[in-house]
Amino acid sequence: MTQPAIPTFPLTIHPHWHDAAASKGFDILKRIQDRYHLLLSCKACGATHVSKLFVLMNNQPFCPHCVEARWRDDAAAAGLQWACRDPEDRHYGLYFADCGHRLRRQLELIKRAAAGICDVRCETCHSRKEQKEAAAQGWTLIGADPDGDPNYRLYRHRECGHTQRVARANMQTGRFGCGGCGENWPAAPSHLYAMQFELPNGAQLVKLGFSRNPDSRLRHQLLKHRSVEAQILKTVPMATGQLALQTEKRLHTRLKTAFPDSIAPPDLYAGSINVRSEIYFADVTAEIVRMLDEIATDGAA
Repeated sequence: MTQPAIPTFPLTIHPHWHDAAASKGFDILKRIQDRYHLLLSCKACGATHVSKLFVLMNNQPFCPHCVEARWRDDAAAAGLQWACRDPEDRHYGLYFADCGHRLRRQLELIKRAAAGICDVRCETCHSRKEQKEAAAQGWTLIGADPDGDPNYRLYRHRECGHTQRVARANMQTGRFGCGGCGENWPAAPSHLYAMQFELPNGAQLVKLGFSRNPDSRLRHQLLKHRSVEAQILKTVPMATGQLALQTEKRLHTRLKTAFPDSIAPPDLYAGSINVRSEIYFADVTAEIVRMLDEIATDGAA
């Protein structure tokens, strides 16, 4: 009859080892593998794991089962499903998103996402979203920016085949032109506009300017946050951007000469409107609209 193998290392567990383990949230079940390892039982979850004696006596051991449970909880709080730890990098985990795609993310990133500090997105779904944005403007997404700018992408114009770098924000709003077949702003049609703002601090202001697309200019460039109430009071079409610019400059000269006290200081609106100058107090609103009416009627400026 074969006798069970007798361990070749001592089995004694000293009282001060038990005390150290208990103070750190564990019970020692037995010595295992060799003289340097212990089998610990976690007081929190009841699961067991092997720990080095040196780690127990000189550091705070971590129960791998409790750690993984926290990773699962972080994943759920971030809107993901925990799959497993990345076998190639201990700082990463593998997850499933609601869309079904598998993601590889840093464990610390998921922890921040669980706390609401950042978001986690699926690259596959995000790429499809960007492709749809490009298609809506008549372009095809080719890929990342060749210059490495994370805010830009490389696109191909479907109409003429021209490829160019475009800021994703501009692709979303259509505020750009094709470098191959499109007209640049000096030659392209434009508009003069008057916009009215009411800031969270109660200030009422008006802006005179020009843009190819005043509504996009207001919604996607000028407003820094949604608490600013804003509307377009009037627009006047202009044959070219160059003519719009020249006319706008003449109007500003007239306003600054006739109403110097109505020029709003930039500090008043810097946190609400994304411009540095040419904003006026609301008392000149009627005059700005009158000048635009005059231009619309007979082109005088």
